[in-house]
Amino acid sequence: MASRPPKGLVPAVFWGLSLFLSFPGPIWLQPSPPAQSSPPPLPHPCHTCRGLVDSFNKGLERTIRDNFGGGNTAWEEEKLSKYKDSETRLVEVLEGVCSKSDFECHRLLELSEELVENWWFHKQQEAPDLFQWLCSDSLKLCCPAGTFGPSCLPCPGGTERPCSGYGQCEGEGTRGGSGHCDCQVGYGGEACGQCGLGYFEAERNASHLVCSDIDECGTERANCGADQFCVNTEGSYECRDCAKACLGCMGAGPGRCKKCSPGYQQVGSKCLDVDECETEVCPGENEQCENTEGGYRCICAEGYKQMEGICVKEQIPANGTSVCPGLLRAVLGRGCESAGFFSEMTEDELVVLQQMFFGVIICALATLAAKGDLVFTAIFIGAVAAMTGYWLSERSDRVLEGFIKGR
Repeated sequence: MASRPPKGLVPAVFWGLSLFLSFPGPIWLQPSPPAQSSPPPLPHPCHTCRGLVDSFNKGLERTIRDNFGGGNTAWEEEKLSKYKDSETRLVEVLEGVCSKSDFECHRLLELSEELVENWWFHKQQEAPDLFQWLCSDSLKLCCPAGTFGPSCLPCPGGTERPCSGYGQCEGEGTRGGSGHCDCQVGYGGEACGQCGLGYFEAERNASHLVCSDIDECGTERANCGADQFCVNTEGSYECRDCAKACLGCMGAGPGRCKKCSPGYQQVGSKCLDVDECETEVCPGENEQCENTEGGYRCICAEGYKQMEGICVKEQIPANGTSVCPGLLRAVLGRGCESAGFFSEMTEDELVVLQQMFFGVIICALATLAAKGDLVFTAIFIGAVAAMTGYWLSERSDRVLEGFIKGR
């Protein structure tokens, strides 16, 4: 029966407050439960049983090694026959089967301890394989290799080569799993006996299958230029330029050309650079051929230099100095190498030109000294004409040839 509020304002307020505090708080005022990480998945009982049996067999080896092998041989043989199948040895082995932190092993050992004792004292001779007797036949936790599930059905592909040897049968060797084949990369099908998407059969026989990437370069998907070749990549392809020696190619280098580029010739299996200079290809006088990659060029022979399209002999004095005297260089404002017409003069012609130049200077000075007197002016003009005529008589042929050629 619910309590009634007391009479009076103050007692009623205290009664209501105590009643409110006695109710559980709203959900948003209640503390949130601490986040819990999901526990790691437990191993399959078959794997736990296999680990227990493996540890048991190691214990058998340890107990023989630790207790015998260092004393009286006859006594050891007598004691060994009694200790070999004794309860004492079984207890020693079982004490070390499970590690302290392996709770699944301890739980399984507790459930199967009577079965292990029965095998130890009565079944060893007829069932020497403890794993088969305990884990498969008695506890029914495991299946033979190549089988799976409660009925130990064969994995796809057969028990000899589950999943055709190219995958893993889910649940193989246990009483669980779906038997589905998890195929390796490049393989597919129910039993991994086919090539997966993007792969093709490179080789196959009754028991062997090789799956390789699809070579897009051998399909219509490849679309490279005339001077490119296709290179297959993982799931795609790329185009690369042919060697300079090739007109079209099937791969990298001058040994994979379809045809040789101009300036190259087929030598064995490669397109190699042709030496055009083996033939007379430079018609100009005093020219020689210089071979280049895929071609050639004509240059002036040694001792000659290019002058307006022809090769002329370089003028080098016997003493090794320049034929351009200092005064002429000063007048021209540059070296004789770029002096045009003057650079072709012989040393004798330059001497005459110097004499003419000095004569003109002297006459000009005399005319200035005479303050424009007509007599000295006439002498000056006559001297210039005489020296010019003398110089031109020495070079008339070359000057005429130069004018004809527009030089």
